[in-house]
Amino acid sequence: MDIGKLIKSLRTSDLVAQCPLCEEEFKLSEALLFDGLGKFPTPAEEKKQLLLEALKERQKALEKGKITVDEGAEKKAIEVGFGKIIERFIPAYKNLDLQFSECRPLFDPIDLIVFNGLLKGKVDALTFLEIKSGEKSRLNAHQRMIRDAVNEGNVKVEVL
Repeated sequence: MDIGKLIKSLRTSDLVAQCPLCEEEFKLSEALLFDGLGKFPTPAEEKKQLLLEALKERQKALEKGKITVDEGAEKKAIEVGFGKIIERFIPAYKNLDLQFSECRPLFDPIDLIVFNGLLKGKVDALTFLEIKSGEKSRLNAHQRMIRDAVNEGNVKVEVL
């Protein structure tokens, strides 16, 4: 059976179909049926043009979003890279009350541990130091957990 005969038989049938989107049933004999090989019927052509326009708009929006994401990701990567470099040098910065030889790098998830008083021969405190750059910098989830554990006194020393 060729497609033309099939469409003709569907137009005169009592067959019912279900819309995959709204799940409503409809008679195939009431539907706009065509093979798509020739010129589209006017209602189908109008719907096709609407869908193509909508597709173009979505493509433009996606491209714009992609550019925004790319620029944001690049900026964030630069900030993070800069922060990773700075955190290695910050203990030597003159205006901080840190003694370089009292600082030990951990880098992740906390940048430094400072053994306060080590140079004087009496460590009176330990400071977990996280260095942040940028106005919107925040502690990540692991860093917040460490901060909370320290603040709650959940710190212990073990010797193996």
